[in-house]
Amino acid sequence: MLIKKYLLVSVFILIGLTSVKAQVAASEDANYTKTITARADKIVAGLGITDSAKYKRVQNVIINQYRSLSTIHDTRNAQVKDIKAQPSEDKTADNAKVKAIDDDVDAKLTKLHGEYLSKLGAEIDAAQIEKVKDAMTYNKVEVTYKGYLAEIPTLTEPQKAQIKAWLIEAREKAIDAGSSDDKTAIFGKYKGRINNYLSAQGYDLKKEQEEWQKRIKAGSTGN
Repeated sequence: MLIKKYLLVSVFILIGLTSVKAQVAASEDANYTKTITARADKIVAGLGITDSAKYKRVQNVIINQYRSLSTIHDTRNAQVKDIKAQPSEDKTADNAKVKAIDDDVDAKLTKLHGEYLSKLGAEIDAAQIEKVKDAMTYNKVEVTYKGYLAEIPTLTEPQKAQIKAWLIEAREKAIDAGSSDDKTAIFGKYKGRINNYLSAQGYDLKKEQEEWQKRIKAGSTGN
């Protein structure tokens, strides 16, 4: 009789814990939905769409994209976490498993990327799609590009074009990233490529940086 009582109590405890976990998950999902809805609304608000029905459709496309990206990246992170939590004696095999997961993620992101742009293209024009991409990557293309122009005033037109092209390429990858840190990391890699390119073109980037700081200081003091 005592064993049955303990079993019954254990069942009730398990049911209670399951219910709490479900409530927490539901609350987290509701908060995330609220966050991405506000984020998408802010993006669409900058597109100049006056048709309320189209506005809502575009907003939903962006919301669904954020949710799909989150699902892909969260699933990947959970799978990799499990592998690292229970490592085998064969580290090479574990690394191969992680690579297989990442390869699968890349394939899913490539497919999702194309579908996303197609859905946007059915509702808005190319210039508006560019604005969406910029908003999803915190306008890093324009901010970073202007930074290079300000730092190195002597850049040639071909050099400017190459810098812009690489930054746009970075943006194309960054819109599929799972977090703001990941987006920043992608642009960071491309900035490294750009810096190497400029060094090969004969620029002393350390000196250019120092001269830029002098110009900034002189401007702030009114000289």
